[in-house]
Amino acid sequence: MPGDLLRKLADEITAAGKNPQTKVIILKSEGGKAFCAGASFDELISIKNFEEGKKFFSGFALVINAMRKVPQFVIARVQGKAVGGGVGLASAADYTLAVDSASVKLSELALGIGPFVVGPAVERKIGKAAFASLTINASEWHSAEWARQNGLYAQTFSSVEEMDNAIETLTAKLSAGNPDAMHELKKNFWEGTDHWDELLIQRAEISGRLVLSAYTRQAIERFKSLKK
Repeated sequence: MPGDLLRKLADEITAAGKNPQTKVIILKSEGGKAFCAGASFDELISIKNFEEGKKFFSGFALVINAMRKVPQFVIARVQGKAVGGGVGLASAADYTLAVDSASVKLSELALGIGPFVVGPAVERKIGKAAFASLTINASEWHSAEWARQNGLYAQTFSSVEEMDNAIETLTAKLSAGNPDAMHELKKNFWEGTDHWDELLIQRAEISGRLVLSAYTRQAIERFKSLKK
């Protein structure tokens, strides 16, 4: 995901949260393949200095904090694999549904960076031990069932159609519920995260510095050559 799209997404989530007609927010991606492949390699390799790096990684921070702050529940629809920042977005949702093929991977360490910005959201959802496993095994896919067992996915489904039916049923029930009650519950869910505005930007600074290293630039070029 390019930085400008991340900022637009954060703005859209914030705007939806301020709209009194919005009952539930559904986070989904287009197409039938990956839910989110993480950061744009082209944009990563184009980063020339620390400020550019900080700004880029702050994009994921803005989206996660927007999801955290809106009073409505955010439901994530994961119709395919999630990598890096995509795992962070799935983790930042209040309730995440996925198909059986939606495996996950935190590949940042393989690039010499580390999942610093999305780390708090992922660790909050699946716990420190599972987060460490996902982070250290940076080149390995973890199955959707692993993600469900560790709390990242609330439910998994054998098909997109089945998942979408479940989302429709769930959102209909939530839309008919008391928004004040859901807002109070959401505040409870996210208790202890008020410092994330500052924390995630500090994490973006770490990634913004590391992305400038020779190791990371060479690793990104290797990954890009494999995708050609």
